[in-house]
Amino acid sequence: MSFTFSAPTPIRRITQLSDDSFARYSTTSMRITIANAAPWTYALKLAYLGRFPEDSLFEVYGSTELGVNTILRPWFQRSKPGSCGQPAPGVEIRLYTEDGGVVTTPREPGELFVRSASVFATYHKAHEKFLADQREGWQTVGDIAYFDEEGFYYICDRKKDMIISGGVNIYPAESEAALDLHPDVMEAAVFGIPDEEWGERVHAVVVRRARSGLEELDVQAYARTQLAGYKVPRSVTFVEELPKTESGKVLKWQLRDPYWEGRSSRV
Repeated sequence: MSFTFSAPTPIRRITQLSDDSFARYSTTSMRITIANAAPWTYALKLAYLGRFPEDSLFEVYGSTELGVNTILRPWFQRSKPGSCGQPAPGVEIRLYTEDGGVVTTPREPGELFVRSASVFATYHKAHEKFLADQREGWQTVGDIAYFDEEGFYYICDRKKDMIISGGVNIYPAESEAALDLHPDVMEAAVFGIPDEEWGERVHAVVVRRARSGLEELDVQAYARTQLAGYKVPRSVTFVEELPKTESGKVLKWQLRDPYWEGRSSRV
C-alpha cells in the first residue's frame, strides 16, 4: 500500500502493534497517509512518524458541507503541533467573534467561516438552517479556531462542545490532547457536566491501555503538569471503549447526555 486515509482509531491500533509485527513488513512504500475524519492528537502523529516515513503524513481539515478547507503538509507535522494547516487552494477562511467582528489578531479564537467553490449551495430540506450558518456569504459548521503569526490554523473545538465553567471558556480538544500524551491513556473524551457552583465542570472519560492500573488521581495529577488548573478534569470515569461513528468520530453526546438528563438548561 502506498496511499491511505484514516481516522485516529485504526492508526492508534496499528502503531501499538509489537516490534515483531512491524518487522514482518516494510513501511517504506507508504507515500501518503491523510489524517482526516476526526483530529489526530500530536501524540498519535508522533506514534505514526515513529513507524512510517517522515514525509508521508498529511492532515486535512474540512467537512461534508464545506469541503477540504486546510492542509498540513508533512514538513510541518512536528513544527506545528496542534495545527490543521493553512488554507487549501481556492479556499478563503475568516474567523468571526461572537459579536460579529472579524478576527485579525493571531491566536484570538473565533468561529471559522469558509468561502470556496466546494461549499454547499444549501442543505437538503433545511435551507433555513443553511442560512442560519451563513454570515455575509461565508459558511460555517460551528468550529472555533485561531491562526498563528504564520497563518497556520488551529481548531479549538466545536462551538457546541465548548465548556463554560465559572464564565471561562474551556475547549475540550486541548484537554483531550494533553491526556493523550499519558503513556497509560489509550483515548480520552472531555466534556462539561453540571455543577451547581460553576455551571459546568470538566469531566473526562478515559480508555486505559491494556493492563494499566491508571486511576482518577493519576489522570488529574498528570493533567496538572500539562494544563492550566481550570482545564484539569474535576472528575474521571473509565470505559472499555468510546462510542464512535462508522468513520471513527467519537459520539460525545452519548457520553455527555446522561449527566444532563432532566435539566431544562445545559449550563
